[in-house]
Amino acid sequence: MSKCLVAYFSASGVTEKTAKKIAEAAGADLYEIRPAQPYTSADLNWMDKKSRSTLEMNDPACRPQIEGAVENMGQYDTVFVGFPVWWYVEPRIVDTFLESYDFAGRKMIPFATSGGSGIGRAQESLKEHCPAADWQPGRVLNGGDITAWLRSVL
Repeated sequence: MSKCLVAYFSASGVTEKTAKKIAEAAGADLYEIRPAQPYTSADLNWMDKKSRSTLEMNDPACRPQIEGAVENMGQYDTVFVGFPVWWYVEPRIVDTFLESYDFAGRKMIPFATSGGSGIGRAQESLKEHCPAADWQPGRVLNGGDITAWLRSVL
């Protein structure tokens, strides 16, 4: 039986709720990708061209620092990676996470929360940042029953 991890970044708590549901249903460990410098509501104001989130997303090389690390990442065969969709892709802090570990050959399953964007461009971006992983098709999960989805990916 494979050992699973649900790693997620949640700016407002929405993705966190979904990640916890997945972890419970899959019997997986849970890891929050926490920024070393927490985001304020002003940082997350995407309508402000000078807000932290806007500046980060406009800089493809930006890698916000993460507080803490996954202990013994090597024990996990399957890693769910969850995030809110920002500017049609994953937030830069998720890129920091992906570039911090060796995921070669591991089954990676992305999931996202979104107010309207799909996960397609994010999936392409995730593969670019972590090409040696075994990426599975991802899905936007805005609540609801995740059981059928989990059966299809595990």
